[in-house]
Amino acid sequence: MKVYFDLFMAFFRCGIFAFGGGPATVPLIENEVVNTFSWLTVGEFADAYAVVSTLPGPITTKMAALIGFKMGGILGAVVAIVGIVLPSAIAVVVLFSFYQKNKDTKWMQGMMKGVRPVVAVLIFQVLYKMSKTAFGLTAFDPKFAIPTGAVALVAAVLLFKFKLHPIVLIVGSLIFGGVFLG
Repeated sequence: MKVYFDLFMAFFRCGIFAFGGGPATVPLIENEVVNTFSWLTVGEFADAYAVVSTLPGPITTKMAALIGFKMGGILGAVVAIVGIVLPSAIAVVVLFSFYQKNKDTKWMQGMMKGVRPVVAVLIFQVLYKMSKTAFGLTAFDPKFAIPTGAVALVAAVLLFKFKLHPIVLIVGSLIFGGVFLG
């Protein structure tokens, strides 16, 4: 029973501070999962993030489902999902009217301008931490770092220059990785 309570509380805490959406919440989830409860290592967390990133839907609920399932089976997945979703559901229902009434005020606009850079830094933190694992920078191995760097470069060009849909990039990189990096 304790694992279900811990799952709920860990993801509920993350859900309370999920301002900025899924990618900005990932560092909060990582802290709970890796540092607070030691359910996953940093490497396992990066792998979990990579796996759930290939699936459709919000990243936080997919992370909650995966980690909840790992720790407590189907019930654990449900408990973790409820934990991550409940705070935002409550906030949307209760606070949206307050925001709507005050969105044009100077102080509300200032609050939004003040929090956006923090959200950008949180997203950058995820990028930085995942880059170490994704490119093999923790224990540099050219046999791994060079091909993954090439994949990243090709993906960046296809995404930014040719506006290729991210789904095509994800599926293509899965196939490439399975054939050439496995």
